[in-house]
Amino acid sequence: MTHPRLGVTFASLMPLGPSVAVDTARQAAELGYRSFWTAETTGPEAFSVLAAAGAAAPGLGLGTGVLALQLRTPMIAAMGAATLQALHPEVEVCLGIGISSPVVTSRWHGVDYGDRPLAQVREYVALVRACLSGEKVDWDGDFYRVQGFRLGMKLGDRKPRIVVGALNPAMLRLAGEIADGVLLNYLPASHVAWSVEQVRAGGSAEIYAYVHAGVGDRDQALDKARKDLFSYAVVDSYAANFARAGFADEVAEIRERHRAGDRDGALASVSDRMCDAIDVIGTPDTVSQTVTAYVEAGVDVPVLMPLPWGGDRHQVLADTLRAAAS
Repeated sequence: MTHPRLGVTFASLMPLGPSVAVDTARQAAELGYRSFWTAETTGPEAFSVLAAAGAAAPGLGLGTGVLALQLRTPMIAAMGAATLQALHPEVEVCLGIGISSPVVTSRWHGVDYGDRPLAQVREYVALVRACLSGEKVDWDGDFYRVQGFRLGMKLGDRKPRIVVGALNPAMLRLAGEIADGVLLNYLPASHVAWSVEQVRAGGSAEIYAYVHAGVGDRDQALDKARKDLFSYAVVDSYAANFARAGFADEVAEIRERHRAGDRDGALASVSDRMCDAIDVIGTPDTVSQTVTAYVEAGVDVPVLMPLPWGGDRHQVLADTLRAAAS
């Protein structure tokens, strides 16, 4: 039986192109999924993808997970979320935002990453919420200054929910305090309970989590899992999260070899144990059990991140969607 709030994200499928997002949304709706999410880096633009998915599969909730907040003003983010909500007034729209990484913001988009992430997230969320209220907004903050902004559309009783992507203690507590939800990512099910404790220290935000899983040959997929986890282990915030989740030795060796210019050695330092805990590849039962493990650990809304690693990626995706839904 499908988890009553199971979602799926297009984040891991973006290289396949936006038309796959529409097809995936249709498949997900037929299988009983409740929401469709996407991220954003240098490929498909998030709100366009969600608008197309919502039109193709009416009734699915729609969520960004996450947008790099440095790339949109709070006003533009509020307008995007409000537009989706106005087009789909009966579904849950989640505006997921996060502080992202210096590679995404500074290197790829030429925007300053910033040096006060907690303060910026706090102000961003407060300003988005003010904009979504429909009232006139005047704001003189540390990061944003606004005069006379008023959202130019009327929303009904349902308004977009604000979800903050968070990994480490201070951001998890802040998300618990100021957001409607917190989105966990790149963590094993065994690390969920600790993360929930941090969120609860701040407040009562709902717990969303990306569940990385795919139907396929585990041994053949290990190289792709190593490359995936390596690319995040060299980012400070993810490295701290991996270490706290029980992979401190792997993280230390990955980063040491990476600094020395030994990419092959760094990739080899991503252990099988780390891959099996975070990027789960296996039988349909393995995928189904993985979703269940996250829910039992304290996740309110599991969001499948399909890993399309195999010969026919479209078939792997279809098999994974069915497995997680079961």
